[in-house]
Order: sequence, then structure tokens, then C-alpha cells
Amino acid sequence: MIGLLYRAADALRRRKLAHIITGFGEDLAHRYLRKQGCTIVARRYRPNSGRGEIDLVAWHKQTLIFVEVKTRASAEYPDPERAVDAEKQIYLEHAGRDYTRRANVPWENGRFPYHQRRVDQST
Repeated sequence: MIGLLYRAADALRRRKLAHIITGFGEDLAHRYLRKQGCTIVARRYRPNSGRGEIDLVAWHKQTLIFVEVKTRASAEYPDPERAVDAEKQIYLEHAGRDYTRRANVPWENGRFPYHQRRVDQST
């Protein structure tokens, strides 16, 4: 019984630490984007459907940027770019489309940094 309690306490500590690290990474990204001249308009945006979440939404000139922040506690994890796989990109795009629709912004004005280009207008 005691062993179960210790495992539960360890799991809670790890979970809390993960949230702290994630928040720290998002704060750093927020500051970086502001220094680059971006205006942050949303943090942790989640559409009503619950599908996907965008860590940061920012305007840079006439472009709306959707940012997924990946914070690593150590080098043993893969590169952050590899953590945004095709499935995650679909969820991010869904959330981005929802945001642009609600904000009444043309989809063509949106961009995901991992695309290294503007979002595809045909989908």
C-alpha cells in the first residue's frame, strides 16, 4: 500500500514538473516573439471541439503566426522539430482554422513556423 502511495506521489511530482517546464518554455517563446516585433494575441488557444491546442498565436505585420512550443528538460529527448509529427500538424491546423474563423481573419494570412511557408490555401 505504501509503495502505491509513493508511486502516485512521484507521478504527481513529475506531472507538476512537466507543467512548470512547459510554462517556462512558453514564457521564453512569448518574450522572444515580442522582441521580434510580434504581438501575442492568444496563449494556449483550444477550439470548442477540443481538437488541438495552439501554444501561442501572434501577429507579425500582416501574418498571423501559430506557434507550437516544445521545451526539453534534457538532451535525451529528440529535437523539438521531430516532436510535431503529421498527426500533431493536423490538430494544429484544425485549431488554427478555428481561430482564424472566429477572429474573422483570412486563412491565407496564417502561418505555421514548422511549415517554413504560409499555410496551404487549398485545404
